[in-house]
Amino acid sequence: MAVEIIMPKLGVDMQEGEIIEWKKQEGDVVNEGDVILEMMSDKTSMELEAEDSGVLLKIVRGNGEVVPVTEVIGYIGAEGEVVGESAAPAAAQVTQATADLKAAGLEVPSTPAAAAQAPKADLAANEYDMIVVGGGPAGYYAAIKGAQLGGKVAIVEKSEFGGTCLNVGCIPTKTYLKNAEILDGIKHAAGRGINLASTNYTIDMDKTVDFKNTVVKTLTGGVQGLLKANKVTIFNGLGQVNPDKTVTIGSETIKGRSVILATGSKVSRINIPGIESKLVLTSDDILDLREMPKSLAVMGGGVVGIELGLVWASYGVDVTVIEMADRIIPAMDKEVSLELQKILAKKGMKIKTSVGVSEIVEANNQLTLKLNNGEEVVAEKALLSIGRVPQMNGLENLNLEMDRNRIKVNEYQETSIPGIYAPGDVNGTKMLAHAAYRMGEVAAENAMKGNHRKANLEFTPAAVYTHPEVAMVGLTEEQAREQYGNILIGKNSFTGNGRAIASNEAQGFVKVIADAKYHEILGVHIIGPAAAEMINEAATIMENELTVDELLLSIHGHPTFSEVMYEAFADVLGEAIHNPPKRK
Repeated sequence: MAVEIIMPKLGVDMQEGEIIEWKKQEGDVVNEGDVILEMMSDKTSMELEAEDSGVLLKIVRGNGEVVPVTEVIGYIGAEGEVVGESAAPAAAQVTQATADLKAAGLEVPSTPAAAAQAPKADLAANEYDMIVVGGGPAGYYAAIKGAQLGGKVAIVEKSEFGGTCLNVGCIPTKTYLKNAEILDGIKHAAGRGINLASTNYTIDMDKTVDFKNTVVKTLTGGVQGLLKANKVTIFNGLGQVNPDKTVTIGSETIKGRSVILATGSKVSRINIPGIESKLVLTSDDILDLREMPKSLAVMGGGVVGIELGLVWASYGVDVTVIEMADRIIPAMDKEVSLELQKILAKKGMKIKTSVGVSEIVEANNQLTLKLNNGEEVVAEKALLSIGRVPQMNGLENLNLEMDRNRIKVNEYQETSIPGIYAPGDVNGTKMLAHAAYRMGEVAAENAMKGNHRKANLEFTPAAVYTHPEVAMVGLTEEQAREQYGNILIGKNSFTGNGRAIASNEAQGFVKVIADAKYHEILGVHIIGPAAAEMINEAATIMENELTVDELLLSIHGHPTFSEVMYEAFADVLGEAIHNPPKRK
């Protein structure tokens, strides 16, 4: 019996897809898993694999055609088999996979993705080798890794795939920060000989938000496409997880041999008078703000508060940052933090440190933030940005061992319940998307193959996407002195770098911290252009335990920003060519 090839529905909002090119032609032999065509959906290109083996009997819709989802585009079957000229949409027919499940007396899963996946011989239709709860970075990485290892995998997501980073975190904020960078470029245009007819501009917040949403939608659709391509069964809804490794989604219950808890994080809140005012926004809320306030008070000078504060300051909003620590982004190296604070002040941001908010008073459609040092800050809107906390919805039935409201995991990402793992933000180890990727991958491998792989997060880089960017990996100078005592410091500035000068980005520096005895690299800190890209080289160097001496055997291209990092390494040993000689 011929099997229909249909235009897949890869996302909730997907209505149609374009066939770019058939990779197989009528009469070609096709094996399950072969790429049969390339398609485009929501500006995302992907390859479609055959779900059955046989001969490509007929191509119903050709290259360049835009086809509604679930419509038949071709047939695979036995050689010589005859199929009709047209067929009803696949959604209206019982697929061969569904028929096989029913013939075997097994329950047919409720989702289209589930119905297309035949169960393994030792697993019922509602049973899986691995169930992943949460479709953020840790979750979708874990799901795909489990599928790559040959597992029957299900993933449960209550809202949109991609998690915090993709939907309300790193991707939307970087989209907005690019706007700030463009505006910086306009300011430099005249000095570079680019005479604009007018440097007057306005910000259309509707278009700004819509463009951000387009970026997010493109990427969320891409994640679902990857899951579909890897034959991961998708369940939409809140998953209630039980100790016996069952997960209930609405009226349906599925069972896993192992479970990955990747529920991520949510915005942290503080309990002070007035915090419930509608004029107080979270980092989630402000990304959809379509009216620009004249003034904004940012409660929290961490990464998110500083990044979003800079966005609005670049739009001409009067921004005041209030931070309880003695400097902004206190986790970064102190010297770098103070340099960034100085640069942001020149961009018009007001920054108050070593002070907190004790009360918020709303009157006449504006806020008065009363500080605990007696000062007051008046603003039209306030942004609450004091970090994120693990998201525990759906995990209430699990009596997990906790560590300060975070799920405690061992070095294998396993919780106190054997066979249940918790990678990513929910364990609070390193609340970064790229750390979650690695934790999710490791958790899946251990869930599928037994605990054997550890997640080494020691050299995880971090970045702040201000302008200039800030990035770091390893120990700060303060931490290194405390742990090692005698250390060496190397620095080089972007002010003398050819590419930085040519790009109007000659500010900031690279700082390298090394052990005095063996010249082991303990930390690298960058404030300057392309810092978020260059830090990956530093992380790789440290992961592979290269010393300063070994690094200096390499050659860095010219003219590049990364020459500054090379010179900073050389300066550790007093050998930087473009630095003044060090005093003996």
